[in-house]
Amino acid sequence: MASRTVCQILQRRLASSAAAARLSSADLRSRRSAQFSEEQTRQRSLYPRTEKIEVTLRGPGLQGALLVMNRGQSTPHSCTRHLTEWHVKSSVLALVDGEPWHMHRPLTRSCDLTLLTFKDEDPQIANQAYWRSCASLLGHVLDGAFKDEFSIELLMIPEVPVTAGAFCCDLVLDSRLDSWTPSEENLRSLTREALQLVSKDLPWEPLDVSPSVALEIFSHSRCKQEEVEERAAQSQNGTVSLYRCGDHVTLSGGPLVSRTGLCSQYEVTSVHTLGECVWGVQRRAQGLSLPVNLTANPKVWRKLRNRAERLVEIPSSSTVTPPLIAETPPLVAEAPPHTVDAPPLSAEAPPISAKAPPLTAEAPPPPQ
Repeated sequence: MASRTVCQILQRRLASSAAAARLSSADLRSRRSAQFSEEQTRQRSLYPRTEKIEVTLRGPGLQGALLVMNRGQSTPHSCTRHLTEWHVKSSVLALVDGEPWHMHRPLTRSCDLTLLTFKDEDPQIANQAYWRSCASLLGHVLDGAFKDEFSIELLMIPEVPVTAGAFCCDLVLDSRLDSWTPSEENLRSLTREALQLVSKDLPWEPLDVSPSVALEIFSHSRCKQEEVEERAAQSQNGTVSLYRCGDHVTLSGGPLVSRTGLCSQYEVTSVHTLGECVWGVQRRAQGLSLPVNLTANPKVWRKLRNRAERLVEIPSSSTVTPPLIAETPPLVAEAPPHTVDAPPLSAEAPPISAKAPPLTAEAPPPPQ
């Protein structure tokens, strides 16, 4: 039985690798985005008739307010449009009957709704969703940063607390790049690409799907299919959560914030080589970010950036060898960072593409 499972895994990896070799990174993103749209349309068609639900608002100044919304169509973001402009712009996440809920995820029942912001008395849930979103944005940048001749595999995004000092995105590059060490110009290039996505203020679109749908969407990935199976096994309802930003589709173990424009400052600080894993040489890209309406002076930002450059150790059952460094960076008192304008890109910064891939048009707003 075990040998058959191993054979199935090897066959799947070989098949996905062969298929991926026939498609460029841009073609893969376009294909996954199209499949995401197809499933999104199918799920919306499950609510052909307009059914009303009652949404009771909770929170300062909203306690007990009642909204009548459309089942399967209205979202927490839709609810904010019936309130004030401040609620529209400041709400980053919601709680539906106490459960963290993405701002663009449709409401399927009458419920209590709490809108979360970065200015709440206890912003821990919003902060963690923001950190997770920053890591997903870094994955978006890395997925399109290298020339089409080089393959890239985005591994499962590590769930690290804000107190770790940096958000992380693990990846494996083409074996021809095993000896590559990113230069300062490379890091600045990645930062510029991230800031372009931030300036587009793109929404993170959520979609809960069955494992079979997710496996089909990631059929060209050597390791995403295993991540789908792992996340499905851990899910209470057997589904997995997908998110789309522009044409980039990713998996997530928790809710993201509503849009990229909630980032104020963002910088890619380092890329560390961890060692060999089952997929190849594993690397950990790290970054630092600050949400809107928070500021810090340049001196504090430099200190936080220096800390964010250091490898974030994530204790887990990792297959990477040699083991990660045992030293854990000390925590510092909270101090929101402040970045300086990134210098212009140099003409040559291989293997990162000199010409960034075009950004897709902003995704349409969620249904009312």
